[in-house]
Amino acid sequence: MTLALPILPSTALTRIIDPALAMLPAKLGGDAARVLLLAIALQESGLRRRMQPGEDAARGLWPFAQDGVVRKLLMHPSTCDVAAALCACCGVDASAGGVYSCLVADDLLSCGFARLNLYTDAAPLPAPDNSMGAWACYVRVWTPDKPRPRDWVDNYATAMSALGRSAIAA
Repeated sequence: MTLALPILPSTALTRIIDPALAMLPAKLGGDAARVLLLAIALQESGLRRRMQPGEDAARGLWPFAQDGVVRKLLMHPSTCDVAAALCACCGVDASAGGVYSCLVADDLLSCGFARLNLYTDAAPLPAPDNSMGAWACYVRVWTPDKPRPRDWVDNYATAMSALGRSAIAA
């Protein structure tokens, strides 16, 4: 499923994040995952673009490169089976090329892979009200070239607001 851009945070939550999490094992759901996924999408794509510029550019609202995270998640011992099941659910070939080619057109697949990417982190997800813990998780897992910590504060507050909560810098 692909929604028209730009996407409102509340719409991303109810039409992308929640349905994507429902396709994954229950232990990967919950408010901590919901708020972090939404904040990361706001930080990475602004819910405004699905393709970064350039050849072999990262794709999706949670942008991934074919030979980076996509391949890792399809081969990682803790995610390979779930990634294959997610691909089957989305009707996508469970190969790096198959997933990569669909990320730009399948927001649920992109979100599911984003959640699996977070799952590979050794640390548990931070509590929803822990914006600084969420920042540390994002930087550790996504390893952004240009992290933009000032944008994170607003993006996390927006994500918390979409969940109907107040952001607390813990």
